[in-house]
Amino acid sequence: MKHLLLSSVLLLLLLPDAVRGQKSCDALKRGDNSYNCCNTTVNPEEEGRVNGNLSAECKELWQASNLACRCLREKTYRFLQSASFSGGEKIAGLKALLVNISRAILHDVVFSFSPSEGPKRINSTDKGNTSKIQLPRELFQSMRNRTAQVVVMVLNIKQLFIFKETSWTQHILDNTVVGITVRDTRVAGLRDPVRLTFTHGQLPHSMSPQCVFWDPSKGQGGDWDTSGCVTQHRDKRTVCSCDHLTFFTLLLSPTLDRSTAQTLMVIANVGCGVAVAFSVFSIVFYIFLRCTYKKFKSDETIQINMALHMNLISSLFLLNLTFLFNNWISITRQPELCKGLGGFTHYCLLCCFTWMALEGCHLYLLFVKVLGTYIRHYLVKLCIVGWGFPALVVIVAGSIGSYGKYNLQNVDDQPIMSLCFIKYEHVMVHYITNCGYFGLIFLFNTVIFGVVAWKNYHLQSTRAVKENRKAWKVGLMAVGLFCLLGATWALAFLTYGNAFVPLRYLFAILNSLQGLFIFIWLVVLYSPKKEETTGSSSHIIRNDKTTTVSQD
Repeated sequence: MKHLLLSSVLLLLLLPDAVRGQKSCDALKRGDNSYNCCNTTVNPEEEGRVNGNLSAECKELWQASNLACRCLREKTYRFLQSASFSGGEKIAGLKALLVNISRAILHDVVFSFSPSEGPKRINSTDKGNTSKIQLPRELFQSMRNRTAQVVVMVLNIKQLFIFKETSWTQHILDNTVVGITVRDTRVAGLRDPVRLTFTHGQLPHSMSPQCVFWDPSKGQGGDWDTSGCVTQHRDKRTVCSCDHLTFFTLLLSPTLDRSTAQTLMVIANVGCGVAVAFSVFSIVFYIFLRCTYKKFKSDETIQINMALHMNLISSLFLLNLTFLFNNWISITRQPELCKGLGGFTHYCLLCCFTWMALEGCHLYLLFVKVLGTYIRHYLVKLCIVGWGFPALVVIVAGSIGSYGKYNLQNVDDQPIMSLCFIKYEHVMVHYITNCGYFGLIFLFNTVIFGVVAWKNYHLQSTRAVKENRKAWKVGLMAVGLFCLLGATWALAFLTYGNAFVPLRYLFAILNSLQGLFIFIWLVVLYSPKKEETTGSSSHIIRNDKTTTVSQD
C-alpha cells in the first residue's frame, strides 16, 4: 500500500508550494482562530523567508490543536525544503552546506556528516568511518541546467522542533536528521538510489534500525514514513538506499530477534499445554463437587459462582488448545484453513476477555451492590453475552477480510514466526477489539477488585469475633481472584520497548499458566474438607446472600 502511494507522497513532500503542505495555513485563513504561536503572530498569507530560530526556541510548535503553530511549522519546513537560505545563515540546530555540481560530472558526489561537525564534501574514494551521503551522478546528468545547487543539511531535532519526536519506545539516532535538496528541482524515482550511511556503535539484538523520511502530509502535521527507502543493516553502520531527496533519519525501534521469539514460543507452548491440562482438571473438580458436595446442591450462590468460573475456564481451554494447533496450521499452505483458525482464535480470545468482565460484574452484584436484585434466567443471559457478543465481533471483522496469516518480521523483512490471526493489513482491528476492549475490562475489574478488597477488609476488622485465618491463604485468595479478573493479561501493556524484554518472558509464563492458577484457587476455595477455613476472600464469593439471582 505504501508503494502504491509513493508518487503522490513524494509530490506532496518535495514541491515547495504543494497544496496539502499548506492545509493548516489555509484553515487558519478561513477560521477565527488565534494567529499567535511562539510569542509571534503568524501571517498565513505571507510566503518566503521565515525566522528559522523560532522553531529552535519554541516547543509549542508541536501543539497539534493550535492551527497557528501548525501553519508556522509548515512554513518553516517549506523554507528549509526550498533551500532558499544562504549557507552562512545561522539557525540554531541546523548546519548546512551549499555546493554547485556540474551536469557533466563523471562520478558520484559524496558528503560526510556528523551531529557535531555538519556536512562537508569528500572524495568518493575516502574510506573513513564517518557517516556519508552518496549522490549518484545520474541525478545531475539528467538536469536541465548546467549547474545544480545542492544543499545538504544536518539538523538536531532537540534544537529544531519542526520534526516530530518519536514515541517512548523509539528514538532517532543521535537526534540527527539529514536533509538533501536541489534548488528549484524535484527529485524522485531515481533508478540509482541515494545512499546514506549512518555509523553507530553495536546495536542490541532487540533494537532494529529503520530508514525513514519526513512526510508532511501524514497525520496532523507530518510523520515519519519508509516508502521508497531500503534499509541494510551491517555491523556498526546502516545503509539507507532511497529513490528521492528529502529529510532522512535512522529510526531505532525495539523488536524481537529470532532467538527471543523462538524461546518465547517454546515457553508459550509448554504453558498452554499445562493450561489445557489444568483446565480439564478444573472441569473434573467441578463435576466432583456436583456429585459429592451436599452444600453445592443446596446453595444456589455456589452453583452460580462455579458455573461462571467454568465458562471462563472453558474459554481458556479453547484458547490454549487453539494456540497449540495454530503453530502447526500456520506453517501449512492452506490459506482458507488459516483464515478460519485465525477467526476462531480471535473468538476464543474475546470470549476470555468477556467472561473476565462478567466475573467482575458478578462480583459487583454479589458483594458491592448489597440491595436485593432479582435477575431471571441469570446464567442464560450471561452465556448469551459471554459467547454471543464475541461471535458478533468476529463476524464483522471476518466480513472485511481481517483474518489470515500474520507474519512477525525483522527490519530486513525476514519472517521470524507466523500465526493464523488478524492480518497485519487490519492491525487496527487488533488494537480496537483486543487492546482497547481488554483495557476497558481491566480498568473496570481493577476498580471492582479494589472496592471489594476494601469492603472485605472493613467488614472483617469490625467483626466481634475474627476468624482464625492463615495469612498465606488470605493472600492466595486475593491473588487468585485478581488472576480470575485478568491481571496476567495486563502485562501485555508493559512489554513494549527494549528495556522490557524480561517482561515479555514474564507475560508468556504467567499468562499461559492462568489455567493452573485458577485451578489452585478453586481447589483451595471450594474444597469441601475445610470449607470453614477458606479465608476472608472466600467470604467475598460464598457468604454474601443479599443479592438474589435466578436460573429459572
